[in-house]
Amino acid sequence: MRPRTLRTALATVTAGLAAAGCLTAAAPATAGPYTATATATAGPSTVAGPSTVAGPAAAQGRPPANACSPAVSLTGFTDALDKTTYDGAYVGNLSALAPDRRGSLAALSDRSSLFRLDARTLEPRGVVTLADESGAALDSEALVTDRDGTYLVSSETEPSVRRYSRTGELLGRLPVPDDLRTAPEGRGRANGSFEGLTLLPGGRTLLASMEYPLDGDPADLVRIQSWQRTRHGDFRLGAQYTYRTDPGLGVSEVTATPDGRLLVLERGFTAGVGNTVRLQLADRPGRGTVLHKRLLADLADCPALGATAKQPQPNPLLDNFEGMAVTGRSGGRLEVLVVSDDNQNAVQTTRFLRLRVRA
Repeated sequence: MRPRTLRTALATVTAGLAAAGCLTAAAPATAGPYTATATATAGPSTVAGPSTVAGPAAAQGRPPANACSPAVSLTGFTDALDKTTYDGAYVGNLSALAPDRRGSLAALSDRSSLFRLDARTLEPRGVVTLADESGAALDSEALVTDRDGTYLVSSETEPSVRRYSRTGELLGRLPVPDDLRTAPEGRGRANGSFEGLTLLPGGRTLLASMEYPLDGDPADLVRIQSWQRTRHGDFRLGAQYTYRTDPGLGVSEVTATPDGRLLVLERGFTAGVGNTVRLQLADRPGRGTVLHKRLLADLADCPALGATAKQPQPNPLLDNFEGMAVTGRSGGRLEVLVVSDDNQNAVQTTRFLRLRVRA
C-alpha cells in the first residue's frame, strides 16, 4: 500500500516509460561486480555473487563495508525491472517477496499479479493472475509460500488471507477476527490492514501484521494476528500481539528470521521530503503479547552507491519499500532482499536492495 500522504504527492505514470537498468556493486573487490541490463519487456539481468563482509574488519568489530549501521550493510541494488512488462503484465506495484522453489523467488504485485523470478538474476520466469471468490482483482499486499508449494496471500481490502495453487486457483480462506475487519464491520482502517505476512520456522505459526493502528488504538500501536496450523493442515485463529512503531510510521512488511524473531520494515512518506524506511528486529512471538523491538538500521544511512531518485528523498537510494524476504545466510549474516512498490508512478522506482543483516 502507498503511505498515507503519498496519494496526493505523486503524479500518475507516463505510459510507455522505458526502464533504465541500474545495478551497483558493493565496494570490496572480493567478488565480481553486480551487472544488469533491462528493456521495456524485462530483459534478463545478471547478478554476481554478493561481496564478502565477514573478515578482519568484522572480526575486530568495525562496521562492514558499505555499512548502513553496525548490523546492516548494503551489498547492491538494481532498478532493472523498473517500468517493464512480462507476458503482458506490468512488472511493478511489488508489495511482497517470498522464497519459492529452489532457484526461484515469488514477487507479488498489489494489482493481483504473482510473478516467479529467478532468485539470482531477478529475471521474470512466469506470472499468474489472482482473484477473489467473485473473480475480482485483489489489493494483494503480502505473501507466503507454504510448505506444500501453495501461496498464502493477504488482501487489505477486507482484510483477508487466501490460499492459492501455484497456477492461481483459489483454494480457501482463513478466518479473520471481527475487530480487524475494515470499518464499518470492524475497526480496521481502509488500506491500512494486512500489509505483512510470514510463517515462523517449523511452519506451524502464521502471522499477519496490520499496517496502521485500529480505530481507537494508540497512534503507534499495530496489531499482529497469528494462526496455528491444525493436524489437518489448515489454520485456526491464534494469539494476537501488539507492536509499537516509530512515530508517524506504519508496518509495510514482517519476515521471520531462522530463529523465529521478526524483521519488521517500518515506512512512511512526507511530501517534499521523501520516504523514511527503518529495519527493526522484534521478539519471537509467544513470550507475552507485546513484541519489543530494536533498530537495526535506518536505510537513509545506507551508502547511495550511485542510485538516483525521481523525487526528493533524504537519500536517493530510498523509495517506497514494501516487500522483504530472507534469502540465505553468508558469513554469519542473513541475506535479505527488499523491493519497492512504484505504484505504477513515473516519479517512483521498482528497486531491489540486497542487504546483509546481523540479527
